[in-house]
Amino acid sequence: MYGKTVLTITGSDGTGASGVQADIRLIGELGGHAVSAITSITVQNTLGIQQFHDLPAEIVKEQVEAIINDQQPQVVKIGLLRRIDVVEALADVLRKYRPRHIIYVPVMQSANGERLVSPQVQEVIGKELLPLCTIVLKPSDLPQGPRRHGHANLLASALAYYISIGETEDEAMMHAQAYLKLLPANYAEGNNRSEELYNRFLDAVEHYYNRYADVSFYAEQLNVSPRYLGQVTRRVAERSPKAIIDERIITEIRSMLTSTKKPLKDIARQMGFSSQAHLSRFFKKKTGVSPTDYQHSR
Repeated sequence: MYGKTVLTITGSDGTGASGVQADIRLIGELGGHAVSAITSITVQNTLGIQQFHDLPAEIVKEQVEAIINDQQPQVVKIGLLRRIDVVEALADVLRKYRPRHIIYVPVMQSANGERLVSPQVQEVIGKELLPLCTIVLKPSDLPQGPRRHGHANLLASALAYYISIGETEDEAMMHAQAYLKLLPANYAEGNNRSEELYNRFLDAVEHYYNRYADVSFYAEQLNVSPRYLGQVTRRVAERSPKAIIDERIITEIRSMLTSTKKPLKDIARQMGFSSQAHLSRFFKKKTGVSPTDYQHSR
């Protein structure tokens, strides 16, 4: 009844690179009509997923039934499923309403390698869901070379669209793969500004290291949260912001200890420490030796 309508059942991705947002975007760009049911709300950005809020089975089931009763989509695309009861409830709904085409793309880990689905859930998917599917995407359906974030989801969405307009599975797969090849290389990459922000952080450290050692100060200068700044530095340099700040401070103290004749109390004051004892404790904790012993060893 409703041609070109595709029901996508999956998780959300606030970056738009994958999940329900990407499905709706791509299906719409192709000329189709995407309707959706969300299985999991994620807290994430281009650096990865921080939290999952998996929706209860009854809510997922109600979403799916509301759409099927109203619009009767004959093509269903399924992605992220993280709860056993959600898998079971979804299988019950699909057995009841029997859409003509059910496309499943196994979403087991993120583009960053994070495990998204437990082995127990995978087992139930195999028993309850896979027998109902008309198409299950396999790794061999993906292009060779670097894996674009969300590529499997995009392929499944394009495939669902072409099937919704009456193409055979083989025709739809051929056209879906051809369409994805035409997309820009960064189509689903989001706006990852890690490198830029990391370099700005290093510039800020260079400017303020002798006055501020608090990560919150630098995060405020960059207009981001301390947590996000930590994600950036760990992604780019595999180190925490605090470790980077402290290393710059230690480097400067070492230089001053060996290249100047200033008393330790003057160095402490110049470096923003509350006292000579404060500097000494900090230096010994980071290097294993006291400032005085370090001077004598040079």
